[in-house]
Amino acid sequence: MPAFIPGLELCGLFYDEIVAPILVEDFPDLVYDAGLFGPGSEVQGFDTAQSTDHGWSPRVTLILRDEDHASYADAIKERLRHRLPYQFRGYSTNVEQVPNEPSIWMKPIDSGPVNHAIAVMTVRDIARNYLGVDFDAPLTVVDWLTLPEQRLREVTGGRIYHSGLGDLDAMRRKFTYYPHEVWLYLLACQWMRINQEEPFVGRTGDVGDELGSQVLAGRLVHDVMKLCFLIEKQYAPYPKWFGTGFSRLQCAAQIGPLVQQALLAATWREREKYLSAVYEHIAAMHNALGITEPLPTTVTKFYERPYLVIHANRFYEAIYAVITDEDVIRLPKTIGGIDQYVNSTDIRSNSAIYRKFRVLYED
Repeated sequence: MPAFIPGLELCGLFYDEIVAPILVEDFPDLVYDAGLFGPGSEVQGFDTAQSTDHGWSPRVTLILRDEDHASYADAIKERLRHRLPYQFRGYSTNVEQVPNEPSIWMKPIDSGPVNHAIAVMTVRDIARNYLGVDFDAPLTVVDWLTLPEQRLREVTGGRIYHSGLGDLDAMRRKFTYYPHEVWLYLLACQWMRINQEEPFVGRTGDVGDELGSQVLAGRLVHDVMKLCFLIEKQYAPYPKWFGTGFSRLQCAAQIGPLVQQALLAATWREREKYLSAVYEHIAAMHNALGITEPLPTTVTKFYERPYLVIHANRFYEAIYAVITDEDVIRLPKTIGGIDQYVNSTDIRSNSAIYRKFRVLYED
């Protein structure tokens, strides 16, 4: 195997040294964008040498105007089939479909045309087919709430290698992050998720159910980590890269060791100790946002019961009280966005399915 080169770097070199010169020579008047985005660990900078076994290759996506796409897309792809080298930096530029999988892998060849992984698209195709929205229409509150964060992360991540058209920049701007009041709503709902289960780590442990207490601690750790992504205004990746993405947040250095200890704890009292420290950290992070009046950052008993909690409902109520957008106020008060109530990869990876969840927000 060749020396590993991270995909973002490899594909940038591939574009600069191979693809761009071909386009200049064969399509000199073409105006386009070129970049790497969409699915794939390399788009997020999470890839390693292991990633090269499937769904990974020297590749790039070209973005054309609608009218140019109709005229040139097939010709560009066909020209590249006959002009691309068989290898780049030791990696095959020829790919084939993985049997019984919606993915590709590199398949070295030494003759014939290259079955390359260079896509030629329009930005409207990406929005319509990949996200399920109209790129030219304003995004509604419900649009935002039914777009999975992984998809939003994929269209705003990666790297732009050439911006002759400006459509990739426009796509990034359009989907950069949630509008302010949608963000407030998601923050509030995430606090409510914590509120619904925070006393149960102690209650289950108190009756001798340490396994149940561990499961609940895991759920709460996930919810806290998700809240951290929201506080830092970063889209959260899907489960395979959730911990890796979290490790790159600003708060991870402080909160990461605490949530790990909470997961490793052998008893509910030890679990509660570490979770309490986590809750106090995220309460301070909330106050630092300045979106509400400062709230208490010390855990206390759950009413008269001897279980320590941050009383996350207070954060929900305080955030919800500052929302002024009528479209947001009319939403169901605590369900949040699709990632907060759907845990199915099959749903969150299929725009034809996840867009059906709009019905949950209708009057």
